[in-house]
Amino acid sequence: MEIKTRIIGKYFSAFLLFLFSATKVFAQISPGNLTYYHAKYEGLSNCTLCHVLGKQIENSRCLSCHTEINSLISQDKGYHASPEVKNKDCWSCHGEHHGRDFRIINFNPKEFDHEVTGFKLDGKHSRIDCIECHRSKFISNPELKERKSTYLGLDKNCITCHEDPHQNTLGTNCSSCHNTEKFKPAANFDHNKTNFILTGAHEKVECSKCHITEKRNRQDFQKFVGLQFSNCTPCHRDVHQKKFGENCKKCHTDVSFKLIKTNSFDHDLTNYPLRGLHVEVSCKNCHGKDLNSRPKHDECVDCHRDYHKGQFTKNNIVTDCSKCHTVEGFKLTTYTIEMHNKTEFELTGSHLAVSCKSCHYAVDSWQFEKIGLKCIDCHKNVHGTELTNQFLPDNKCTVCHSIEGWQKISFDHDKTKFKLLGKHLTVECRACHYTKTHGGLSEGLRRRLAKARSCGEESIFRSLNSDCETCHKDVHYGQFAKGKITDCQRCHGFENWTTTTFDHNRTSFHLTGAHKKLGCVKCHKVVTVNGNTFVKYKLENFKCESCHSS
Repeated sequence: MEIKTRIIGKYFSAFLLFLFSATKVFAQISPGNLTYYHAKYEGLSNCTLCHVLGKQIENSRCLSCHTEINSLISQDKGYHASPEVKNKDCWSCHGEHHGRDFRIINFNPKEFDHEVTGFKLDGKHSRIDCIECHRSKFISNPELKERKSTYLGLDKNCITCHEDPHQNTLGTNCSSCHNTEKFKPAANFDHNKTNFILTGAHEKVECSKCHITEKRNRQDFQKFVGLQFSNCTPCHRDVHQKKFGENCKKCHTDVSFKLIKTNSFDHDLTNYPLRGLHVEVSCKNCHGKDLNSRPKHDECVDCHRDYHKGQFTKNNIVTDCSKCHTVEGFKLTTYTIEMHNKTEFELTGSHLAVSCKSCHYAVDSWQFEKIGLKCIDCHKNVHGTELTNQFLPDNKCTVCHSIEGWQKISFDHDKTKFKLLGKHLTVECRACHYTKTHGGLSEGLRRRLAKARSCGEESIFRSLNSDCETCHKDVHYGQFAKGKITDCQRCHGFENWTTTTFDHNRTSFHLTGAHKKLGCVKCHKVVTVNGNTFVKYKLENFKCESCHSS
């Protein structure tokens, strides 16, 4: 058995020797030359480095050499750990035996989806060339660093490519403050997530005011950690020089030092308790910049100017302001109607509803003395010259009007030349005496109304004639006019337009016989003259044949 085995081994060795020596004959045992990168593994003695006899190439053989890829896959990082590549055979993408110059890595950087590597390119990263990041100086692995070109070896941490200006004082998670668009400003930083939340005036302060820049390791270094903020004095000067301790928040707010917390400093312990609007007054307004002065406070004028400019000064002493005002505000007054009624001008009627300002505020100041007691001192005489002194003596409006309101009028029209009778007793005054109620009547009336309006007058009295045609249209179109006046009362009364006072026997044609029974329209026909349609009452002749045919 042993001899047989030696004989077979002898022949097998000879056969192998024959194969290796006859390279020209059996050169095609290899499918082709290896690429430049694997050229050192040429030869049958190295086949099993990659190939397993009787099987396809196993990934484990590839990864046993390409440890950098194996390491990334085991950490589930990088492109080869992505779903697109994971569990694929290496040879399905990286073919061999296709010659020295074959591109075993068939990779086009411009078409590559970088997101599959686990590092998405956004912001400025999406606009720079690959070589800007994939360069040897950013690779920490010495083996990869020696390679002429590789896309491996980089880390996701920003400090892989970027210098850490914070010198490792804020950790390596740069994205918690910065984005990839630009380094400044730190768009993702939220100061409210720190131990010092910015409120009040701190929200408007420049970062550099608190986070100063100094030299550290021969470089500019802005300090963000290690700042003292347990009280205000590390940043703010104590203007009180510790007279009130170091707890500034006891009196001040972070909105402004000028705003004092009234619930912290008990001003009631002083000789002047703060009430009303005094609570909101800046301390400096009374105590000066150093807050140490002790201002006078016995009288209001110690702090406030006499707004009324001496109107309430008697014997060189200003009347106590508190008689009318409170500390809640100068606009609020405690001056009552009862107090006003003790003056020369008693408030009654509609005057009770009028604001003080309507009478006492002139142009830009308040006036309380000598503002007048007559109606025209406050009210414009809207009647102008339309009312004579007979009906408006000394411009005293109450002769006609009531203080309860302008609409309440008590005027005896019988005192005029036009006594109100019949329907005129129920007509509104404005129907006759208001300029805007008249329109296009007689030419003379139109001129008078135009003149009244040009003078700013809205009502007419003196200029208003007592002729019927002043207010009423002449529907007879001048048939009964004598001169320029039509005496309507010859036929009409004041109750209605019926001819209650007309007597046909006073005309030139007396009604006798059968004529008494005829209707007016039998003789007085409707005619149209110059475009005006009316009943013709003035007949030219009274001959029988004018109405009766022969």
